[in-house]
Amino acid sequence: MKLPKEILLSDLLKYNVKGNLSLNYGHGENVWMHPPVHRILGWYSRPSNFDLKRNVWRLNQINQIIDNEIYIKGDPAISDLATLNRFPTLIEANLININNSRIGVIADFLFEIKTGKIKYYLVSRSNPKIPGSSRWKLNIDNINDQQPGLVFCEVNSLDDLYLIKSSIKNEFFQKGRKIIERFDDMKNVASNRLEDWLEEDEDINQNLDFKQKSFYNNNRTSRSFSEKKEDDPWI
Repeated sequence: MKLPKEILLSDLLKYNVKGNLSLNYGHGENVWMHPPVHRILGWYSRPSNFDLKRNVWRLNQINQIIDNEIYIKGDPAISDLATLNRFPTLIEANLININNSRIGVIADFLFEIKTGKIKYYLVSRSNPKIPGSSRWKLNIDNINDQQPGLVFCEVNSLDDLYLIKSSIKNEFFQKGRKIIERFDDMKNVASNRLEDWLEEDEDINQNLDFKQKSFYNNNRTSRSFSEKKEDDPWI
C-alpha cells in the first residue's frame, strides 16, 4: 500500500506498530522531533502497559500502512521513558500571543512522511486530550520564538487563526448565533414592511379627505328650501 504524502501526528500514534515476523511493538506514544527546524525525526511506541521500555523508530523505517497497523523495517532503538521525556518537543506546549498571554496549547501537527517536515501545527483552546475539542491551524510563519514548553506567536487570539475542526460546543454556539441573526433579519424585514404599510394607509386616508371645493362639489352652491321649491315644477 502506498504511503500517504502527509499525515497527522495523532493519526501516526494511533497505529499499532508491527515488525518482521508479525512482532507487535504496541501503539505509538509520543513524537521524537527537532523543534528549532520544525521537523519530526521519529516516534516511539510502548510494547505493553506493564513494560517500562520504549521502542524508538525513525520515519524512514516505515514500510507500509494497512488498516490500523503500521509495518516497519529493521529493529527499534530501546530506551526508557525518563530519557525520552528529556527530548525537546512542542506537543502540549503553551501558545503565547503578542501580549504574552496564554491562548492555547499545541495539540497536533501535519508533517510529510518522507522528509519529516512539519507543515503546520494544530492548537487546542484547553486540554488537547478532551475528545472532540476544537483545532485551529497555526502556520510556521506565525511563530516568533519557542522555548521548552512555550511557543510565541504574532496573533492576538485563536479567532485570528483558521478553525479546522470545530467542537460540538462551538458548533452549538455558532448555530445559535446564526439562528439569532436570522431572527433579527426577519424582525427587521417585518418591521420595514409594517412601516411601509402604515405609510400607504396614511396616504389613502389623506386622499379620502376631500376638500369642500373638489372635483365633485366645485360647482355646487347651497340654496334655501324656498328657492328649491320655486324651481321645482313638481312642488
